[in-house]
Amino acid sequence: MSEPKIAQKAPYPVQVEAGKSYHWCSCGHSANQPFCDGSHKGTGMTPVRFEATETKTVYLCGCKHTANQPFCDGSHSRL
Repeated sequence: MSEPKIAQKAPYPVQVEAGKSYHWCSCGHSANQPFCDGSHKGTGMTPVRFEATETKTVYLCGCKHTANQPFCDGSHSRL
């Protein structure tokens, strides 16, 4: 498996809706950041599916190095 591409060194603030499912891009190649657009094909990586439990703003990882996928854990500050 290859290393993910750093899409940006900051989180993506995203408004999510309770009960909806989302697919976070883990490879960094999606043109629809921070969400998957299928660009991971051939990378050995797959998107991370998550369901919003409430309607609110979440901060999704942009550097793709978080230990708390898909959420930002501050890893971008160490890259």
